[in-house]
Amino acid sequence: MSSVSKIAVVGNSEAGAAISELAQAAGIDVVTAESVSDLPALTGCDLVIEAVAERFSAKQDVLTELVKAAPEDSTLVSTTSALRLTDLGLATGAPDRLVGLHLALPAANQTLAEVVVSPLAGEEAAATVIAFAEATGRTVARVADRPGLITSRLLYGYLNHAVSMVESGYATAADVDAAMRFGCGYPVGPIAAIDAIGLDRFHDTLDALYAETGERVHAPAPMVKQLVAAGHLGQQSGRGFYSYAAAGSDEIVADSAVDDADSIKPRVIERVGVVGSGTMATGIIEVFAKSGFDVTFVARSEEKVSRVLGALTKSLEKQVAKGRLSEEDRDAVLGRVIGATDVSALDQVDLALEAVVEDLTIKTDLFRNLDRVCKPGAVLATTTSSLPVIEMAAVTNRPQDVVGLHFFNPAPIMKLVEIVSTVETAADVIATARDVCASTKKVAVECGDRGGFIVNALLFPYLNDAVRMMDAHYASKEDIDTAIKAATGFPMGPFALLDVVGNDVSLAIQEVLIAEFNDPGFAPAKSLTDVVSAGFLGRKSGRGFYDYAR
Repeated sequence: MSSVSKIAVVGNSEAGAAISELAQAAGIDVVTAESVSDLPALTGCDLVIEAVAERFSAKQDVLTELVKAAPEDSTLVSTTSALRLTDLGLATGAPDRLVGLHLALPAANQTLAEVVVSPLAGEEAAATVIAFAEATGRTVARVADRPGLITSRLLYGYLNHAVSMVESGYATAADVDAAMRFGCGYPVGPIAAIDAIGLDRFHDTLDALYAETGERVHAPAPMVKQLVAAGHLGQQSGRGFYSYAAAGSDEIVADSAVDDADSIKPRVIERVGVVGSGTMATGIIEVFAKSGFDVTFVARSEEKVSRVLGALTKSLEKQVAKGRLSEEDRDAVLGRVIGATDVSALDQVDLALEAVVEDLTIKTDLFRNLDRVCKPGAVLATTTSSLPVIEMAAVTNRPQDVVGLHFFNPAPIMKLVEIVSTVETAADVIATARDVCASTKKVAVECGDRGGFIVNALLFPYLNDAVRMMDAHYASKEDIDTAIKAATGFPMGPFALLDVVGNDVSLAIQEVLIAEFNDPGFAPAKSLTDVVSAGFLGRKSGRGFYDYAR
């Protein structure tokens, strides 16, 4: 494998600066210039790298000049993330010497280097670029010459989808970011990530991707183009989707606008009713009881009531054993919980929340009963993750009192709750939902009533696109998982996450999304339907995309 002792970098992009810094830190000599005309002699350079704007003409012009100026035995490198390397190589007359190098940025936090090898590139050239990337401490993923590589093709679609949510007024930038951070454990929300990338770079990369793929998910959201035109480029300019303390700062400063919603008085909630006896219902009971609310829960039999109380007691006992809860507090929590087998026991609760099976017929029947039983002014809530809240509200005589409260599993641990309002939900009910979330120490985000809400609508198309990428022989599932983790700091790659969630669950959500949005891009990937048909549901069945058999 070839070693690298000297490189040249042409261009002033963030990628070029990162490559230069990494090379210098590794003890490699670096020659830099903003343009080819500014370059000194390239004698002794093993790699000559273009790092200019993500436009074919700009890269072609620079590479054509570098072919003439660089030593004949040097390797030419493009930092493109969305253009075809083969086309660039043919246009510049040296396809055998040209290799792609795409770093995940910021390089100080992310370690991925995608090395792009076209069918026309020589193996020695590829080996030299791989050696350089490894010498600078990168995690290398060798990828085929396809638009967007792995990370840009997958992640920029996800980020662009997040922008469309904000652009349409479906959710605020802050709520979209909080949803993905607290709902998925992602280190940075998608909107903040775009500000860090730079809106100009983000737009140019998407534009190039869309020209190649024609997929709607890669068509830049108009809002991005408008912000770029206004000079709001993100952290680099001090303002993007968010405002920053200064240009180049990552410190977000709050807008001065006053939120009128803060002036709306919430309803008083002291007694909470929960319908259900499964894991989610039991977790929600624990959340409310630990937060000081009196809780009455309804299960279908005395046996299920006893099972819920047993599970709750076991959970609290574990917390006592670990020193997280005193025995006195344990006893107080259990003393606030009462079980029943009929919804009539909820006649005096201030908030009635259902956590039964995800079946619309069952839920609407339950809402009819809650409407009949609960006192006037009580808030009726559903924990659905995918069903239309308005259809539950519509069967009651108080649709204004119905709201979605989508907790994430396990409820005592996961901080996020999506507050889902319908076209009928009263403003004070939304305020009450926010107040309840604050009282239970949950992070509340607000969104409208449509399939997937925030988290599922962003997460599952991204996971489905990863499967489509594998199906197209773009990259292996192992390489995709490795690349995404190294590029983003996500706790899991998409295939590992699918296996944890359950491939059957993932398929069901994807089917909800395509029915809701009628977007062909949301059609379930073939391998996703195949693994479900074969019974390979993920960790819970011992096999999914990966094999978990011992």
